[in-house]
Amino acid sequence: MSGKANIFLTALLVGCALLLVNSQYRARNLFIELERAQQKTRQLNIEWSQLKVDQSTLGKNARIEEIARTELNMVPLTPDRTQYLNKDAE
Repeated sequence: MSGKANIFLTALLVGCALLLVNSQYRARNLFIELERAQQKTRQLNIEWSQLKVDQSTLGKNARIEEIARTELNMVPLTPDRTQYLNKDAE
């Protein structure tokens, strides 16, 4: 009887060892996936910061005014060039 018990315990031990190896393999794969996701998060955070800086730079009034003058040939509005429309006048 002890021979059967030894075979059963050996098979149980081999089964547990295989389950342990499988668990470590899955844990390693999950860790690698986690590292990739964290790297992607860091990369996206850097890109987001750069986009926020670009947005603040591109949205400045001085830059918009300069582009309006140079590329669109616009000039600032002065009171002598202003035309007022009255609802009653035709």
